[in-house]
Amino acid sequence: MTQDVRLIERWLPIGALGEESVRERRFSMAGKVLPPHNSLHVWWARRPLIASRAAILASCLPSSFGHDEFLRLIGINGDPVAARRRNDRAIRAGKTPLGDKEYGYPRAFKHFSDRSVLEAAGLSGIKVLDPTAGGGAIPFEAVRMGFKTVANDLNPVAALIEKATIEYPANFGSSVLEEFRNLAQVFLARAEPKFQGVFPPEPSGTQILAYIWARTIKCPYCDGLIPLSPNWKLSPDGTGIRVIPVCEPAARACRFEIVDKLKENSPGTVSDGDATCPFPDCGRVIDGTEIKRQAQEGALSEQLVAMAFKRRVETKANAGKRGRDKLERGFRAAAASDDNSRHVADVLESKMADWIALDLVPSESFPDPSNDDRPIQYGMPLWRDLFSPRQLLGHGLAVETYREMYDADAAAGISAVRQAAYVYLAFALDKFLNWNARLSSWNVKAGTLRSVFDRHDFAFKWSYAEMAPFITGEGYRWVLEQVDSALEGLISLVSNGADERDLLSKDVKYEASSVTITCRSGDDLDYLPSESIDVIVMDPPYYNNVMYAELSDFFYVWLKRTAGYIVPELFTRQLTDKENEAVASAAKFANQRGADALAGRDYQERMQRIFAECHRVIKPTGVMTLMFTHKATGAWDALTKGLMEAGFIISASWPVNTEPEGSLHIKDKAAANSTMFLVCRPRGVRAADATYWEDVEPLVAKAVRSRVSEFQNAGISGVDLYLACFGPALEEFSRHWPLKRGTPRPELLAKKRRKQAEFFEEAFDPYSVTPEDALEAARREVKTWRLNQLMNMRGSADLDPATSFYVLAWDAFGSPVFAYDEGLRLARAVGADLDQLIGRICEKKGSDIRLWDSSARSSKGALGGADGSRGMIDALQFAANLARTRSLEVARDFLKDAKLASDPIFLNSLEALLEVLPPSMSFSKIELTGDLKSASDDFDALEKLRRLAFADSVDEPKQLKLWAEEAA
Repeated sequence: MTQDVRLIERWLPIGALGEESVRERRFSMAGKVLPPHNSLHVWWARRPLIASRAAILASCLPSSFGHDEFLRLIGINGDPVAARRRNDRAIRAGKTPLGDKEYGYPRAFKHFSDRSVLEAAGLSGIKVLDPTAGGGAIPFEAVRMGFKTVANDLNPVAALIEKATIEYPANFGSSVLEEFRNLAQVFLARAEPKFQGVFPPEPSGTQILAYIWARTIKCPYCDGLIPLSPNWKLSPDGTGIRVIPVCEPAARACRFEIVDKLKENSPGTVSDGDATCPFPDCGRVIDGTEIKRQAQEGALSEQLVAMAFKRRVETKANAGKRGRDKLERGFRAAAASDDNSRHVADVLESKMADWIALDLVPSESFPDPSNDDRPIQYGMPLWRDLFSPRQLLGHGLAVETYREMYDADAAAGISAVRQAAYVYLAFALDKFLNWNARLSSWNVKAGTLRSVFDRHDFAFKWSYAEMAPFITGEGYRWVLEQVDSALEGLISLVSNGADERDLLSKDVKYEASSVTITCRSGDDLDYLPSESIDVIVMDPPYYNNVMYAELSDFFYVWLKRTAGYIVPELFTRQLTDKENEAVASAAKFANQRGADALAGRDYQERMQRIFAECHRVIKPTGVMTLMFTHKATGAWDALTKGLMEAGFIISASWPVNTEPEGSLHIKDKAAANSTMFLVCRPRGVRAADATYWEDVEPLVAKAVRSRVSEFQNAGISGVDLYLACFGPALEEFSRHWPLKRGTPRPELLAKKRRKQAEFFEEAFDPYSVTPEDALEAARREVKTWRLNQLMNMRGSADLDPATSFYVLAWDAFGSPVFAYDEGLRLARAVGADLDQLIGRICEKKGSDIRLWDSSARSSKGALGGADGSRGMIDALQFAANLARTRSLEVARDFLKDAKLASDPIFLNSLEALLEVLPPSMSFSKIELTGDLKSASDDFDALEKLRRLAFADSVDEPKQLKLWAEEAA
């Protein structure tokens, strides 16, 4: 590391790295292809291993290091982008893709970097720090490369995950796997007999995959017991449930039967938080406030509805001989004999007093205030209330067994490796918590259970699914196998490439890890000397995206009763530390005016203190690389201001697509898929006088223009293109910090900033400059760039503000629904007033904007001026609606009569809109649904209209040519 300029400051293979990052977490039927740390224990934001490895190595290596050699070093031994395209073409052509075989090399995360190459490059003795290590991907890769590593996180659940991911596999190797397997067998043998009678027996050869329950309330009008579910579908083929209300003098309740056609499914009994009574002599709507009132009074109960099962079925071969048994999956409605709730309640009651006295089950309250208080709203004020009586009984029996085992081992003397194995056993019990709670559910599409944390919140489930731990199911065996497989994989990755089949061989050598794992605030790393760290790579908290402490309490309250006996220093608090967590948590400022703004300021100040501590410990020649994913400008403003105030400048930036396909927390949202790598250096002596923003703004714009085509050529598009350009804008901006204005801020923006300043003690300064100003400049440049491209470089001035907004919103977000705040910033960039667009071309729903297609505008009487006098989007959608409801010829004649057929502004607008709307099935061969289908109907009408009337003046949309090329 003798050369000062690092590779990451000059080059990064963002296309290849992005595809390999996504490939890393792409499911495959091949088995054992996913990174093992992801299945060890839930954590809500893990970076891909290949992205972490690339960030570390590129931050260490000199800029002169060969690009091809770097790709080989991180394990990319081919062209992953080209391989992905070949697979995609095969799928569109109806062929079977080769999948991983198409790439010609194993997934890169399995690759072992050649340490001799690292040593030859001068990387001996490197010390790497991650002060907010979370799930541990970054320090895990640093240890794999032989670097001295320091991993820290405030959250004790994260710290324990880091120990189990990095420290234990590296230090104990196969020994801890042997001990865990022994503990697993002991646990199964001791726990299973305790579950006799907890689940009613099933016929031989039948296994229950899930018990499906519906939450219930009493109808306040007819006293009927209402089972709550938004729908009753069980399978994609239409199999579902018919609800049969039974009106008897003694009780009004429902029974259920399985039906095999979707049209025979009963309608849902709850929608938008309100319930509908299913009894035919009632049918009244019960307001959501009444449901919550009953829940908070303890009257929200549950009713067993159905069971998903698989069973072994005999088959007959030739001559009547018995053939191979086959497994048959199906559903059956719950019978009275299936519900043993009364017996379970009696057993739980007999146990609960002792369990509370022995501290075996959680007694802690769900935090109030909280950023997600739905458990409290729906009658679950204690953490143990998130589990039904039978689930709680099962989890309590498991912890009881765990403690009996540990107490016996501790009394006889327990080794360090066996203690580590107990941590993995605790993780197995945690995994079962995640799949067996009132917040787990039945996944209709996949035909499996869905875990609590398929999303990053405590979403309430009107109907939930229960997994049987023993007797009728294999729940605990499954979670133990999952942890076993994860641990085996982790040991393999830290064992310098030992084949997994040889892990238990005495010949495999394991090097003691040079990793230090701590659990404290990232702004207080006083055990590290000043200027002692070569490279810092971190994935900081994402503003308000994930409330890590609130979510991890779900596990913390159980781990303190299991793993807390192994590592008690991590479990000294009643709940995790939320006060010192660096997230934008509005719950910290509950009942205060401007809670969101106060939370944003708190996040900035805490990140600034963490960055200041990083500035203290990093060497003067060191590099700090941040990975950051957030599409909200406020998050970027807070992060980068904290960086600069702590004494860093941004020396380079790179967008890398790292988000997994199908992730539910980004699915169907206009979410960012890219992670920005921000490369930072300690700043030298600051200039005595501030630079003027008016002088720097052109330089920021120029920096964006110089990089936007590079990002686009690497496959960055949509909202990610805007985010990618934030990087070069902030690079230039940080070089001139601090900045001030020569003239006061424009009044419109000043009003907003003045309102925000009212929440804080300092006075509003109209001459102040923040990173958000650089982001606005970047957005304007990308806006101009994209409009020019969409109109074949004919100039952006031809589009009016309303049409520009509509076109660029589709272009950026690829969806009709996106965050209001992002819409506000886009409107500002195109010179539109969003408040005037709402009710005209879009609507505000909660915190989102929803764009209207022509049919939606027509139904709301909002099609506007057909002549385009207020904006060409009006004329375009008027014509589209005519084509959809009457005929193409009528639409063509209307445009001629309105004198728009030869209007260059109209033609430019048509060309741009056809490039961004989703193509209809007749052009793309892909069937869309919902709002996307409605928007594609506009595309269908306008493209056919173009072919009929404007083929000579408006080119065919480039996106159709791309569809054709991809299909070829």
